[in-house]
This record gives sequence, C-alpha cells and structure tokens, in this order.
Amino acid sequence: MKKVLGLIVWGIVSVITLPLSAQKIDDARMQRDIEVAENVLKTLIQQQFDKQRMFFGLEVDGSYQPGYGVTFRLPADFTLPIAFSFSGEAGDILLMDGQPGAFTYSFRSPSDEYERELNEEMAREMEKAREMQGKAREEQQRAREEQQRAREEQVRREEQLSHVRVQGKAREARTSLNADSLRKVYNDRLITAAKDFLVDYGDLISQLGANERIVITNRGEQPRVWVGQYFSAPKRSYLSIEMLKSDMSAHKQGKLTREQALSKVSVVSTEAVENAEPDLELLTSIFNRLYRPDLATTYFTDEGIYYERLKDFGAVYYMRVYSSNQSRNSSLFNMPTAKLNDVDQAERDKKVKEMYPSFEKELKENIVEYGRTVKSLGDNESLIFNIRLTRCEGCGIPSTLELSIKGSALKEYSSGKITKEAAIGKISVKKGPNQ
Repeated sequence: MKKVLGLIVWGIVSVITLPLSAQKIDDARMQRDIEVAENVLKTLIQQQFDKQRMFFGLEVDGSYQPGYGVTFRLPADFTLPIAFSFSGEAGDILLMDGQPGAFTYSFRSPSDEYERELNEEMAREMEKAREMQGKAREEQQRAREEQQRAREEQVRREEQLSHVRVQGKAREARTSLNADSLRKVYNDRLITAAKDFLVDYGDLISQLGANERIVITNRGEQPRVWVGQYFSAPKRSYLSIEMLKSDMSAHKQGKLTREQALSKVSVVSTEAVENAEPDLELLTSIFNRLYRPDLATTYFTDEGIYYERLKDFGAVYYMRVYSSNQSRNSSLFNMPTAKLNDVDQAERDKKVKEMYPSFEKELKENIVEYGRTVKSLGDNESLIFNIRLTRCEGCGIPSTLELSIKGSALKEYSSGKITKEAAIGKISVKKGPNQ
C-alpha cells in the first residue's frame, strides 16, 4: 500500500513540476530565436518600401527580459532630414560725411607800414576761404547725393533680404512639412510591418511565457539630440507596438482570426513636446541633487539628468549612474558613496553587485516620494526613469533599468488614497540584458 501511495505521490509531483521545468529558458536557443526574428522584422520593414532604395542602414536589436518578454529596438526617428533656416539682416552702412572746415584767425594790431601788405594777405586768405567754402559746399552736395544713393541701396538690400527671409521661412516650412510627412509615411509603414511580424511571426520566439510579450519600439536608452545653431528638425517621434504571447498563441490555434489578432496589438504613436513644464523641471533638479556623490548611498551620477516629454504618453527621465572613479594612472578605484578608496577591480565589482538591490529599492522609493510633485501628467500617462547602469562585467546586474508608474498611482499616493508601499507596488520594472 505504501508503495502504491508513493507512486501516486511521485506521479502528482511529476505532473506539477513538469510545467515548471518547461518554463526554464534555454539561453542559447532564445538568443538564436531573437537573431532570426531580428532578420525577419528587418526584412518586413524593408519590404514596406517596395523597390524604393533605402539610403540608411536598418539595425534591429532584440533583447529578452525574463517575466517581461522580448524588446526589439529600432533607430530613433529614421527619416529626419535637417531643415535649414535662413535669416539675415541688412549690414550697417557707415557714411563718412565731410563737413566744411572752420577757419580762425589770430592777429596783432598792424602798424601803418605794413597795413597794406596785411590787408592784401587777408584778402588772399579770405579768397582762399571762399574757395574752400565753395569746395566744401560741393563736397556737401556730393555727400548728400552719395547719402541718398546709399539710402536707396540700403532700401533695395532690405527688400532683397526681406524676400530672402520670406523665401527662407517658406522653404523651412516646406522642409519641415516634408520631413513630417516623410516621418509619418515611415512610421505608418513601420507600424504595418510590426503588426504583420507580431501576428504572423511572433511565435518564432517559442519560449515566451503566456503573459510575456514582444515589444517593437524606436525609443532607445536615450533620445537622439540634434544640435546646431542654424539647423532645425521635426519633433522626435516615439513608437511602441506590442502584443502578448497568449494572443499570438490564440491566433495560431485558430481561436482568433487574423483581424481579431491584429486588434490585439497595442500601438502607441506620439511625439516629443518642446515646451518645458515647471513641475518636470523641478523633478529634474531634485534627482540631480539626490544622486550626486555626497547624497547618494549606492550609485551616483555626475552627468545632468534630463527628461523628454512625450505627448499623451508621459515623461521619460534619462540617467546614467556610476559606482566608482578610477584613480589616475592606476588600476585602483575610489567609491565615494561606499567611503572606499584605492580598491582593486575584484573588490570594486563585489561592492557594485552588493549595491544593486539597494539602488533599485531606493530609486523606486524616490520615484514615488518625489514623483508625486508632478501635477502635469494625466492619469493614463506615465512617469518613466530610464537608467543606464554602472559598468560591471560579469557581475550579473542589468545593463539598463526602466521603472514606470502611472500618473493615477502618483496622484492616489499624493492624496493619501494608497500607501507608499502600495504605490511602489504599482511600478513596472523592465531590466535590460545582464552584464
């Protein structure tokens, strides 16, 4: 009896543990599937442009995060031609306008013997003065005529420059319009290709769990920045197209038609907002101060934290954090937040690995605590922190970390409707590949 009971228990345990073991990920196979999928997605995108020649290299970079799924990243804003802005001002014309000279005479009272000579000399001088005054009047007339010609030339130049400015603004508007149109065409075709990929080929990544997803986005770890005094570019766009593995499977099993499966694809298409918002600027200054080496307790930043406001989507903050400074001409490290100096690579990496859980925990607390000061986010918009982590090869910590929380959760915490712990529990965590 005991033997039979033991066999039954063993059978039950086997049945229970079988699905669990099936969920174990074969890393080599996952990487192979991702690379194949990258090539398929790239091909589908290129096919959307028919036989038009593409003068840019299309890179697709996929990565897997356990519990979340696979993210495929595309270059940001593929079609961003630069629009030149023409402007100009009329140059100042400096006219040197000569004036007639002034003549002064200083003389002593003459004696009788040379009075006649003096009078003659004075007559000659007066004649010279009259001649000079005549010449001065002629010079004045010529100067006035030259000044008039200069004014006419200046008016002509201003009219020309005004025409150039109008043309330049029109050209800039046309260029911006063309760039926006090109970007819309590209984004529309990218969305079509992404949907086709998710519905028809998403199952190529066979090891995904039912609640995991595939995400295709053009937002990388930080936004592309255009710099230039005389250049302007269209607003940066943001795309995110995703689908759950369970919906992909339902379509493959015939439970969803293709049209029904396409309707399950979530698409976010928005653009960056240029206007600065005071509450977002304030949050930037708060985090810039919190993560300076003298206040940080784990990782720190020595670069400015900055944000990108995305229309109807939320605000994305970008951080790059460090754990140590390497001594000059030395292989040793200083770790200011840990109060350690001149530690070797092994000790440094060990400490970096130890710090990570505390860093993530504290960052979540700070996002909730100080994120509640942001009032400009809508309930369905998100506050997102995108962090590139300190380098630590072989430490097993993520290379990137993305934390996201809805504006509604921040408002609920700010008004006392939920606890701090409940608000932290609403933070979505997305980790990049381990280092």
